[in-house]
Amino acid sequence: MYGCNINVTTNVTGIPYITTTGVSVTDASVDLSLGFRRIPKIGKFVIRVANAIPDGATATLPLQITLNGTTRPLTTFGGVAVTAADLVGTGVIEVWYDWFEGITQVTSPLTA
Repeated sequence: MYGCNINVTTNVTGIPYITTTGVSVTDASVDLSLGFRRIPKIGKFVIRVANAIPDGATATLPLQITLNGTTRPLTTFGGVAVTAADLVGTGVIEVWYDWFEGITQVTSPLTA
C-alpha cells in the first residue's frame, strides 16, 4: 500500500501502539524514547515499554517521553509526575497525548 507508515501498529481495538526504542537516565530524569512516528496530534495510544529502566536509577526520578524530537513529562491525573518507581520492568501503558496542550498523561493503572 503506497504511503503506509510501518512505524505505528494498530491493535485489534484500533488504538495505536508504539514500542520504546531506548531508555536513558540522567541526574534529572528518565527518558523513554519513542523515535519519530506519525501519529495524530491528539488522542490515545499505548506505549509498549520494551526497554526496562536500568538498575540503580533513582526511584524518584520523573519519567519523560521523547516523541518526534519533543520531550514531554509523563504525568498521571492532576499533573503528578510518573517516577521511575512507578514503572518497573517492561510492559504496556496507555497514554492520552495532546500535542496542542503539551499533555502526555497515563490513563492506565501503573501498579496492580
